[in-house]
Amino acid sequence: MEAGNHTEVSEFLLLGLSEDPELQPLLFGVLLSMYLVTVLGNVLIILTIISDSHLHTPMYFFLSNLSFVDIGFTSTTVPKMLVNIQAQRKDISYTGCFTQVYFFMIFALLDCFLLTVMAYDRFVAICHPLHYTVIMNPRLCGLLILMCWFIIFWVSLLHILLLRQLTFCIGTEIPHFFCELAQVLKLACSDTLINNIAMYVATALLGVFPFTGILFSYTRIVSSITKISSSGGKYKAFSTCGSHLSSVSLLYGTGLGVYFSSAVTNSSHKSSIASVMYTVVTPMLNPFIYSLRNRDVKGALGRLLC
Repeated sequence: MEAGNHTEVSEFLLLGLSEDPELQPLLFGVLLSMYLVTVLGNVLIILTIISDSHLHTPMYFFLSNLSFVDIGFTSTTVPKMLVNIQAQRKDISYTGCFTQVYFFMIFALLDCFLLTVMAYDRFVAICHPLHYTVIMNPRLCGLLILMCWFIIFWVSLLHILLLRQLTFCIGTEIPHFFCELAQVLKLACSDTLINNIAMYVATALLGVFPFTGILFSYTRIVSSITKISSSGGKYKAFSTCGSHLSSVSLLYGTGLGVYFSSAVTNSSHKSSIASVMYTVVTPMLNPFIYSLRNRDVKGALGRLLC
């Protein structure tokens, strides 16, 4: 086998969260429990919205899509990690690693885009309530979802095509529990300038712009709420945004936490542990956020379970 020839690289090694053999059963049990709670919770949210006609509104249509994306997000990384822990292995195939990078980018970016679309939905509902049903019609809602998938599909595919042009050394170790684009680029033996430029541009356009859209929407929402004279009206208007704000804070808060922790500590191991927050914990908590804080969802969920 010739070193540096990426066609000869058959696998990468995922170092995981810990190399301590005594911690593996505990990690397996905790991660399996969190994964099952995530899948079950988000499936229940989807079934609840589908089964209850009162929830057939734009806000819950976007929520059902968010639940689907969260299932895909956590399913991209956790099952492979569980298999490796159970089999006491660390390998992931070359194709499997690239597939994981691809789908991780798709679902991570879709999370950001859907939260932005949901912020716009709340903006229209609070700032333009009389025109809400006209603006947020089923056709526009469907187009917004299709546009998100279309943009992210091609951006993720571009990254994979650029990644396949690189050469990798044999026996490469990834200090993470899944194949992340930035970590994989560090393993390349060839020049990654174009890949890094594409990654930074995509992060700026597809990460910063959605967050800016969320900030703009909530700036207008707060401005409209302050003009409401009654305290009850203010509370009712703001309560419709509470669950969404919690999800945004959780996703972007944990994401920024991972970024700053890796920048300060320069420890890939600590960064991978912090990454569990937004790859596993956030998708697990979203169903609880939207069900416990929402009377409509709680009522529909109770009817579904009964």
